[in-house]
Amino acid sequence: MWSTYYTDDSSVLTMTVLMNFTCRYLPWAVLLIGVTFNPAAAADTDDSIHSKRLATLSDRESIRYPGRPAISPDGELIAFSEDGTIYIASNAHDEPQAISTSSSSAWSPRWSADSKNLYFLSDRGDVSQLWVLPIDGFGEASQLTSLEQGVSSTNLSPDESQVLLAFSDNDLRTETLDESSLPPPIVVTRRQFKRDAGLGYITEGSTNHLYLYDIESEALAQITSGEYEEGDASWSPDGKSIVFVSNREDEPDASYRSDIWLLALDNNEPVQLTDNENSKYSPVFSPDGNRVAWLTAGDGVYSVPHIAIVPATGGTPRILTASLDRWISAFEFSANGKWIYFNFDNAGSTHLSRVRVSDGRVERILEGNVNVTAFDVGPASTLALHMNDQFGTTDVHRLQGRSLTKLTDLNNEYFAEILVGNKRKVSFASEDGTMIEAFITTPPDYEAGTIYPTILNLHGGPVGQFAWGYNFRAQYLAANGYVVVEPNPRGSSGFGEEFIRAIYRTWGITDYDDVIASIDYAVDQGIADPAKLAVTGYSYGGYLTNVVITETARFKAAASGAGHSLIQANFGHDMYQQWYVWELGVPWENRDKYDRLSPFLRAGNIETPTIFLGGRIDWNVPVLNAELMYQAMKVRGIDAELVVYPDAHHGGWPEEYEQDYLQRVVAWFDHYLK
Repeated sequence: MWSTYYTDDSSVLTMTVLMNFTCRYLPWAVLLIGVTFNPAAAADTDDSIHSKRLATLSDRESIRYPGRPAISPDGELIAFSEDGTIYIASNAHDEPQAISTSSSSAWSPRWSADSKNLYFLSDRGDVSQLWVLPIDGFGEASQLTSLEQGVSSTNLSPDESQVLLAFSDNDLRTETLDESSLPPPIVVTRRQFKRDAGLGYITEGSTNHLYLYDIESEALAQITSGEYEEGDASWSPDGKSIVFVSNREDEPDASYRSDIWLLALDNNEPVQLTDNENSKYSPVFSPDGNRVAWLTAGDGVYSVPHIAIVPATGGTPRILTASLDRWISAFEFSANGKWIYFNFDNAGSTHLSRVRVSDGRVERILEGNVNVTAFDVGPASTLALHMNDQFGTTDVHRLQGRSLTKLTDLNNEYFAEILVGNKRKVSFASEDGTMIEAFITTPPDYEAGTIYPTILNLHGGPVGQFAWGYNFRAQYLAANGYVVVEPNPRGSSGFGEEFIRAIYRTWGITDYDDVIASIDYAVDQGIADPAKLAVTGYSYGGYLTNVVITETARFKAAASGAGHSLIQANFGHDMYQQWYVWELGVPWENRDKYDRLSPFLRAGNIETPTIFLGGRIDWNVPVLNAELMYQAMKVRGIDAELVVYPDAHHGGWPEEYEQDYLQRVVAWFDHYLK
């Protein structure tokens, strides 16, 4: 709900906003034995340990994160972007080759059908455009689009002659205002009139429609229109049709419902393929074009997404992954169309499986203490993967049959220099007996039997999870002498739908018991100093931080980032009116439900010195919430600080703000705990 974004590296923290583990699996499933690497344990000599140093804030910029991999149709090469540069990795164990210039940024690589060319987006001009580069000899790239508005998609037709794009009327407006005149008033008419972008208001002309850009003629043709919004569009294999998602109910802003529509390009009238209350997204055709598959979720909030499929001519959809009670993130057909590969959250990991289209048989492929955060399927079920192991950062891998090959080692130099704290996963019982898991990261110089000042770090979402892998935020806190406890309480995504739905109408109540149980565990194990505890979180984690400080005084310091505090004050002020009405009803008829979940109304209980931080134009969790809490504490004489970042939304902050945020939080905790 309150976390499309988190102020840290997303490779080890998975979250989802919208949207009985009894699989059958084959013995060929890949077991990740011996492929994990613990940077903390790699330095096994005194000399190597002494040559390393603790992480500093500036090291945050040194960590390299690859973009989504793209495997060539012939299976020979894998392309990916990293920090604005596109690289090609081969089956050989050579260093990946940079194929774009450093004078401009390039991203989103996509292969041509014959594997001879690589398409990508680049800002070599004033705005992002589509480019193509011949792979044979890596000659000069050619610009393919020249739209004034720019291009943000490489969604090419099968014959590679057209690009499928989405624009609103506002995107395509070319008139400019006289700089000396006042800006026009903002006029809204929709029920859903806020989003966390731009000015925050959804005005007339903001509805997205689909367009085709012809590369040869440079003509842009609109193919959908009207009052409804279209998105998630993809091509049929023959290039004659597209499928897309749209909510075409009488009041589309009143629910999370959406449906799948098919549009034949020789006919302007879309055909509805689905008709139920579920949320649906990411539709794609099967390779033979006979079927359409998509992700579907019951309520669009707490229901786990499943893979559904239906004949392209219409019919009754089948749920292929009904046996899997886990949150599926993405899926892709095999080249022969017999299988669908997908990744899903599972107890602090993100695993890879596949489901057979004919009968829904699920086979596990990659599991264990790993995160498969992105993948692309090539020929003969060869896959390109983004994966991190138990302790490392994300790297590009190739999976062919049972053979898993690591193609990059992007942060080898980083780990050769930086001391890393140990990270382990623990489990314990919450107050009602429910088993909860948490990750505990200890300082690099941790000594068993010694208690340490400890930070309870709470994730956003709330449907998300802390996961295995290197997390700079946790490691930086550990490098500053703190134990870091990161629980996955009820509401987290890696433990099934019942576990997620346990916080329905009980935000900050059910999960409060779970996060407190995690800190109790660390104290009972002789790790955490009970007299030196702090709590922090961002987005829903900030909300849960606000709850914690109103319920207990055991934490000596707190840092609340972009957390809700007075729920009814956000009705119409933030972008979640659909959620509020669906789960809580309207506030004038259900005030007790809103009050029960609003920590601001219990601000009289707070004794914990707290720093509140947020973006000035955040419409996901408006800074109003931080201001309310800050003002309440100042009136009561409790030490508090309010930090507002100008021109900042909920995410996408400049690196300077990211570092400032973390530096202020550590300084606040140092002041009260050391």
